[in-house]
Amino acid sequence: MYLREVHAEHDLDVLRTFIRENPLGIFTTAIEAGNHPFLQSSHVPFILDISDDASDTELGVLRGHMARANPQSKAMMDSLDEIGHIWSRPVHHYVTPQFYKETKPSTAKVVPTWNYAAVQVYGKATVYYQSDPATSSYLASQVDDLTNLGETKLMGYEKPWKVSDAPARYVELLSKGIIGEMPLGDREGVIAGFGAMASETSTKLSEMVKHRGELADAKKAKLQS
Repeated sequence: MYLREVHAEHDLDVLRTFIRENPLGIFTTAIEAGNHPFLQSSHVPFILDISDDASDTELGVLRGHMARANPQSKAMMDSLDEIGHIWSRPVHHYVTPQFYKETKPSTAKVVPTWNYAAVQVYGKATVYYQSDPATSSYLASQVDDLTNLGETKLMGYEKPWKVSDAPARYVELLSKGIIGEMPLGDREGVIAGFGAMASETSTKLSEMVKHRGELADAKKAKLQS
């Protein structure tokens, strides 16, 4: 990641906070693994573990999980070298030279740019995918911790939903990579839930889920006709 030094942030506390406030990022691997694509990326939310938040040197450990059916997961099971992950803030925008009220009138030596904030991390990964106690323990703690982050820190619920609220057998099947389609009632609940939050971001998410659902319904109706 190229950065001019004037824009670079080196304070680990600031970087940790950024990751925790924006857990979803783009996870990238470059793996020579048989029939799998060499370069692959997936959107993955991560939990950041730090043993001492007061430390100004500890980098910590990132924990995430992916669907077993994801081709990137399959490539990682075969071979794994270094990985990269990028987090970005949802707010970013083009910056017009018209905003430069000092330099533009005096010298006209201005060009447009783009304002954004991002964190990049590179490192080695440990992949848990075998049917053994270590994998089961990792997945259980990972899903619990990520759910707690979303319910308490991101949603602010006083009575957060817990993984243990779902049937144990259902959670077990999901952990093995079984996925399903969201029923209409749940989709409408997501649309209404985001809409009720009444922020610019939640309103856009509500509209996006509604639009994607309408497209999926239209495609299904066409296939059935």
